[in-house]
Amino acid sequence: MSETTQDPAQQKAQMDRWNAAVVEEFRTRGGKVGGRFEGVPVVLVHHVGRRSGAERVSPMVYQDVDGALAVFASKGGGPVHPDWYHNLLAHPGTTVEVGTETFPVRVRELTGEERTAVWEKQKALVPGFAEYEVTAAPRQIPVLLLERAG
Repeated sequence: MSETTQDPAQQKAQMDRWNAAVVEEFRTRGGKVGGRFEGVPVVLVHHVGRRSGAERVSPMVYQDVDGALAVFASKGGGPVHPDWYHNLLAHPGTTVEVGTETFPVRVRELTGEERTAVWEKQKALVPGFAEYEVTAAPRQIPVLLLERAG
């Protein structure tokens, strides 16, 4: 193993530290973050591990879709879906933080023309998502819609 190659446990620990720093910055700055999230809308999505039952919070770029939040399971263009995607499908009733507001949502996966319209708009809004689509291929990046509940 080269010095730059990390085993999966090291990669997960590094991602957990990065996520924790983004979550802290989001909460400290009233829903705003810098770095690679500078200038794009970010939501904190709470989810429960489908196997572990552990509570987690993941920062995600979102697109407003008629008052609902679309999130994209890109995993940075990786070959597999992120764990949070599976967790949200297993436990679709959850909570999100947008700005300084926290509210319950219900999650559903978009398919067909509905997915295509949201996905194409996201690639136009944030061109990095078009790159993710290329590097993730042949995997299709799922789009989840988080709709206010209650």
